[in-house]
Amino acid sequence: MSDYIVRATAADSQIRAFAATTRETVEAARAAHNTSPVATAALGRLLTAGAMMGTMMKGEKDLLTLQIKGSGPIGGLTVTADSLGRVKGYADHPEVLLHANAKGKLDVAGAVGEGMLRVIRDMGMKEPYVGQTTLQTSEIAEDLTYYFATSEQVPSSVGLGVLMEKDNTVKQAGGFILQLMPFTDEKVIDELERKLAGITSVTSMLDEGMSPEEILGLLLGDLGLEVNDRMPTQFYCNCSKERVEKALVSIGRKELQSMIAEGKPVNLNCHFCNTDYTFSVEDLKRILKHSR
Repeated sequence: MSDYIVRATAADSQIRAFAATTRETVEAARAAHNTSPVATAALGRLLTAGAMMGTMMKGEKDLLTLQIKGSGPIGGLTVTADSLGRVKGYADHPEVLLHANAKGKLDVAGAVGEGMLRVIRDMGMKEPYVGQTTLQTSEIAEDLTYYFATSEQVPSSVGLGVLMEKDNTVKQAGGFILQLMPFTDEKVIDELERKLAGITSVTSMLDEGMSPEEILGLLLGDLGLEVNDRMPTQFYCNCSKERVEKALVSIGRKELQSMIAEGKPVNLNCHFCNTDYTFSVEDLKRILKHSR
């Protein structure tokens, strides 16, 4: 498997860790939405985080949604993931172009602006769990670190990176999430902080060709790293013409009759994968006939 997530523990299960390589996943999103380089970086970071966070859930039908709404020109980002490592997402304004930031990097923070991060976990209960925090840096990784600490009371470190080729395709993408359990020893925390302070960036590790196992080895190798499993991750959308047809039925007979009266085909677009579905007037008449 080319894109995959590693799940691991360290320090006798005092730390749980996730790391992922997501180049093909992020490239699939870039190709589907024709995202600009800065939009690719922003969406790619959130897709990578979503994929790892999705695998934290247990149930096969559990769904995670990450939403960022900001004051910047990208408007917002939405990503959904399941527990099987499948993830999809979109940017409100995928075409946004910005100059590089002061460090010469893609200006994700400038594209996102000030705003909010929402995390929605739908685990089949009556109501989904919703956590919300204010964006701290709008670089996404630090915002998720802050979310875990404040909304879920889990001290965490999140690192995310997307590296672009000169032709604006995705060269590398990936990241990690490290989480401390409530009983973590102070010495373990000190050692982990020392390790984290020693790394330059996720993109530099990815650029060196480091695998998820190697990234976790660098961070946790001295703390008794144990890799528990590896699972594939991919950009995956479950939309279909049948599902879109159900959405058409739900708008009601009056609206369908109005569409038929116009005598033109109707085009509907899936936000997540940018696929267009066309329904002819004959299709609309059939849908109307079978709707109640």
